[in-house]
Amino acid sequence: MAKKIKTQVKLLIKAGKATPTPPIGPALGQHGVNIMEFCNQFNAKTKENGDTSFPTVITIYEDRSFDFIIKTPPASILIKKSLNIEKGSGSPLKEKVGKLSKKQLEEIATTKLPDLNTKDIIQAQKIIAGTAKNMGVEVEE
Repeated sequence: MAKKIKTQVKLLIKAGKATPTPPIGPALGQHGVNIMEFCNQFNAKTKENGDTSFPTVITIYEDRSFDFIIKTPPASILIKKSLNIEKGSGSPLKEKVGKLSKKQLEEIATTKLPDLNTKDIIQAQKIIAGTAKNMGVEVEE
């Protein structure tokens, strides 16, 4: 018999750096989850990924057990990492902070593809290009 789902919690957590402090501790503690067990499992799965943050969906069951799915990092984080910039532009239309090459755009789109609402790599590239433009990053034609 399938376990009964109590709730789902969505958090953005740095790879290999899950600790029982906020936001993780309070978010999971209120549902009676073993916080250290979650932190250890998450850190073990993500320790190879440096400093990247991952959106994580934690499904908590009535018996206080849990499962979690680690999604691909947000497009903005992948773009910043690819261009080695701290943050996007405050006024993206006037002030540009970098330029994405076709190759970088394709790599980011390929990474994000499983979590986008398309299976087409060309459409995925358009989605990533839109995010880049909103950050003040030019995209090579």
